[in-house]
Order: sequence, then structure tokens, then C-alpha cells
Amino acid sequence: MSNTIASLNRKISSAADLQAVVRTMKAMAASNINQYERAVNASDGYFRTLQLGLAACLQKNKAFESQDSAIPVIPTTQPYAKAENSRIGAVVFGSDQGLVGQFNDVMIEFVTHTLNELAGRKVIWGVGERIQSGLANCHFEEGERFALPGSIGAITPLVGRILMDIEAQREKFEITEVYLFHNQPQSKSAYAPACQRLLPLDEQWQQELCSIRWPTSNLPEIINNRQTTLLAFINEYILLSLFRACTESLASENASRLLAMQRAEKNIEELLENFNQTYHRIRQSNIDEELSDIISGFGALQGISSQKRS
Repeated sequence: MSNTIASLNRKISSAADLQAVVRTMKAMAASNINQYERAVNASDGYFRTLQLGLAACLQKNKAFESQDSAIPVIPTTQPYAKAENSRIGAVVFGSDQGLVGQFNDVMIEFVTHTLNELAGRKVIWGVGERIQSGLANCHFEEGERFALPGSIGAITPLVGRILMDIEAQREKFEITEVYLFHNQPQSKSAYAPACQRLLPLDEQWQQELCSIRWPTSNLPEIINNRQTTLLAFINEYILLSLFRACTESLASENASRLLAMQRAEKNIEELLENFNQTYHRIRQSNIDEELSDIISGFGALQGISSQKRS
């Protein structure tokens, strides 16, 4: 019985240590969520402003053409039609660490389903070790691998590296389209996979922007060179699209981790309660047995003393 108590003591100690780790990770996730949510909220307003600026430029600048060589970030559509080995590129944001529930599994399933609906070869740029290992089993071509940033300040350098690799592939006419895949926050603890077509900035993209209505009755005017203004807006649009995808993914990851840690903490508390109840029950049983032995021994001694006196 003493071995059982010793075993329970070890289990209780291990569960308490795990509970401390879970609480620490829960606190870190809650802290990280705040900074990423602030970044997401700030980028939402800025992105809306960029869309309005692009809409104003495109509506005023009818001379804009996607094949203009002065536009470095807009891929041309005609050369891709001639490229036999062209592919569809997909930038997929996941996580570097575990303990995030179904965060990566949901994204892998969404990416696989979405890309299988598209014709042509596909190449994946994975951001995060966990998503990279998961996508390796999906029979897509593997592109450059990127480490997930650990802070807001590290997102911009990551975006720059991704754009450099996309541009290198584009210049070789090896990709026709680029899609962004990431989890998007829906509430404090919920998220959903999202997909955005980043490139090419073709006629469809222009029409979608031109359909945006200006929020006031005062129509905008473009000051100075319209083409220069348009190019500045386009570059910022692509950079911000990647930035938003990364921040939304990080916010969703930490929300998923916080939810997973809350469930783990609840399970550990229930486990500790069961262990403690079992421990006290066994301990009480041992005490009862010891008391019974003492009483029996005392009774036996009294019987022996009575026999001697008689």
C-alpha cells in the first residue's frame, strides 16, 4: 500500500509541475494576443485606406496596363501563357510550436482542398516548422521555407524575404499566380482559415477595386503624377497584404494556444483532484488499518495480562 501512496505522490508532483508550465504558457499566449490583435486592428483601417486610394487611382488612371515594365511588382499575364513550366505559388502561414490544438491541421486541410481545385502545378512557401512538416505529406512542390517571426518587429523583414523570393520566381516566369493562406481571427477564441489571391494584379483585381464606392460625395483628386502614386499604392498594398496575413495568423495561433492551455489546465485540475481524492482515501484506509492493528494488539495484550493475573 505504501508503494501506491509513493506512486501517487510522484503523479501529483508531476501534474503540479505540468500545471505550472501550462499556466506560464497560458499567460504568454494571453500577452501575445494583445500585441497581435492591436496590429491586426491597426492594419485593417490602413488596408481600407489603401483600397480606397487604389480605387481612386484606377478610376482616374485609365491608361494603367499590367504589362507596363515600370511596374516591378505586377506580373504580366501574357508571358505566363507562354511559360510551359509555370506554377501556382502559395504562401502558407502556420506555427513553429505545438500545443495549438487543430490550428495547423485545419490549415493543411483547407490549403489542400483549395489548391486541388486549381489547375496546374503548385509550389508551397511554408512559414512555420509545424505547417512545413504537415504540408510535406501533401504531394505539393516545396519552395523556400521561412521561420515564423516571434514579434511584431520581425514581421516586416520576413515579408521582405518572401517578396524577394516571389519576385525571383516571377522574373523567371515560373509562377502564374500567388495565393496567401492563413488563419483569421473571428473572435477572442475562434479563428477560421482564409485565402487571398495576391498576384497577378490583373483586370479582375482592378474591377473589384473600381467597384468600391467612395465613402463621401466629394470625389478624390490625384495630385502630381498619377502613375507614380498608383505604383506607390500597389507596392504598399502587396506589402500590407502579407503583413496582415502574418499578424492575423499569429493572433489566431495565440488564441488557439490560449484555448488549448485553458482546456489543459482544466484537465490537469480534474486530474489533480482525482489524485488527491485517491491519495486521501488510501491514506485514510492505511490509518484505519493501523488503528485496527493497534486496537487488536491492545486487546490481545489485555487478554494476556488477565490470564497472568488469574
